[in-house]
Amino acid sequence: MHSILPEPVRRLAAWCVVALLVAGVAAVGVWLVVELKTAVTPVLLALLGTALLGPLHRRLVRVKVNRSVAAGLTCVAVVVVIGGATFIVVHALIDTGDQIVTSLRHAAQDLARRFGAAGTSLDDVAKNSKELLGRFGGTAASGVISGLSVVGEVIAASVLALLLMFFFLRDSHKAAGLLRSLAPRSTGDAVEAMGRRAFEAVEGFMRGTTLIALIDAVCITVGLLILRVPGAVGLGALVFVAAYIPYLGAFISGAVAVLVALADRGFVIALWALGVVLAVQLLEGHVLQPLIQSRMVQMHPAVVMLAITVGASVAGILGMLLSVPLTAAAFGVIGELRTRYSDGARPGEGSRPGEGSGSGAADA
Repeated sequence: MHSILPEPVRRLAAWCVVALLVAGVAAVGVWLVVELKTAVTPVLLALLGTALLGPLHRRLVRVKVNRSVAAGLTCVAVVVVIGGATFIVVHALIDTGDQIVTSLRHAAQDLARRFGAAGTSLDDVAKNSKELLGRFGGTAASGVISGLSVVGEVIAASVLALLLMFFFLRDSHKAAGLLRSLAPRSTGDAVEAMGRRAFEAVEGFMRGTTLIALIDAVCITVGLLILRVPGAVGLGALVFVAAYIPYLGAFISGAVAVLVALADRGFVIALWALGVVLAVQLLEGHVLQPLIQSRMVQMHPAVVMLAITVGASVAGILGMLLSVPLTAAAFGVIGELRTRYSDGARPGEGSRPGEGSGSGAADA
């Protein structure tokens, strides 16, 4: 066999076998996650919440607050912030929904007068949009009514995620020891290091995204207030929430803001609102992203979009929210493996537990 196949071909065959094995394990893992999504989803949401709110919990612990009390206060803060943001967004969109449809019809009629058949088609779409939305809403409502168990599952998953986040925060200082106890003795250091790197990547993504989302929301809210666009605060909250879906979320929230401006303030103000949204997105892409997220695992935009697409196909909106931080965690593990098993390092070398880890990973 050695005389038949040259060395490059044997290496290629070996790598193909490894790739097939990895792909098979990944496929089985994805299948298990989909099959057990009722249990897996709260765990993933709790881990993301722990990564985001870990600094607040650690700060409370440093000022001598009991770990359980600190975790409880952190969870209460989550409920207040998420509930308030959801109420503001929904209230603002309900108040301006009819205005958006009306403004679209007026804009389409203007286009019909200027561009003829193309504008007439747009006018027909706008004229029927409310009816289509009503039919879609009726279908969705009947589906919800016929399947109230879905609502119960959502509530149960949210409560379970909140409870898990409480325990993850309270017992975060025991995570490293737990990883080492689960791993074989000879691989304890490597497993702990990979766990730290994965959590650091998720923590970096959550912190960076939250800070960028807050800056985007404040800038767009100020711009809309200056332009006297109704529901500016609610639109700002929508920008903040949608920012956790990279690229696509910014597009959707920006489009809603422009449509609301068009509905109430007319075409010129809508153009100004579009300018505000584009300016904020340029600020995010060229200043905030490189500056704030420079320490997290860097991912090419194509990788991010592919992760969002896969997440959406597997688990819908929830998959879109979870796909990017999970991809960041995978990149963190790959980076640790490359560091430990590169050509210049032996398997026992590389970053030791605690080295290069921030305070967030130290308690993970």
